[in-house]
Amino acid sequence: MRIRVECYAGYRGEETPRRFWLGAKKIEVQDVLDRWMDPDHRYFKVLGHDKAVYILRHDAISWDWDLTFYQQAGTPNAPAAS
Repeated sequence: MRIRVECYAGYRGEETPRRFWLGAKKIEVQDVLDRWMDPDHRYFKVLGHDKAVYILRHDAISWDWDLTFYQQAGTPNAPAAS
């Protein structure tokens, strides 16, 4: 699912997602839980303000963002609300 992402560029110039939109719904990123790369994509596993877990994929060629995984808060293995 293609999404719109707003990022922060850190001191090394790496883009890190800060918020993203699923249609009209804005999700604030509370925490980046993990990140990894493959030859053509960068992946970010993030915790949203809604306590759900998302994996966002950034295409290094087209600069498009996609939602590749969603886990609703309260499901097994989801982070506990703080």
